[in-house]
Amino acid sequence: MHEAARAYAQTAYQTAAPREREALLLLQAANQLQAVAEGGVTDRRQIADAIRFNRKLWTVLATSATHATNPLPAEIKQNVASLGVFILNHSLKLEIQPEREDFGVLISINRNIAAGLRESAPAPAA
Repeated sequence: MHEAARAYAQTAYQTAAPREREALLLLQAANQLQAVAEGGVTDRRQIADAIRFNRKLWTVLATSATHATNPLPAEIKQNVASLGVFILNHSLKLEIQPEREDFGVLISINRNIAAGLRESAPAPAA
């Protein structure tokens, strides 16, 4: 990535609303996992890094969403917690034996959650 593009991406991330930042991170993780699934990344360390990034991201998202001070309804907190457990378990499986076809479920979850976050984000002030 060119330096100007990297600087723009960093600025866009820093000025984005929290839900938009979460969506951007989920899409970043999905793109890294997609590169592995498509065979564009073959180095074991890079594969492990992509899986680890997604796992860490979901650890933070699930912990934040289920925290007692989070105003989300209890049902949504439970759903996020269940999804987080699934993702962590699936990530562990992939770290042990990274089968390219098994990345699709994580990619799909990340992209769908990111789309939902973007749809539910408040409109910018005029």
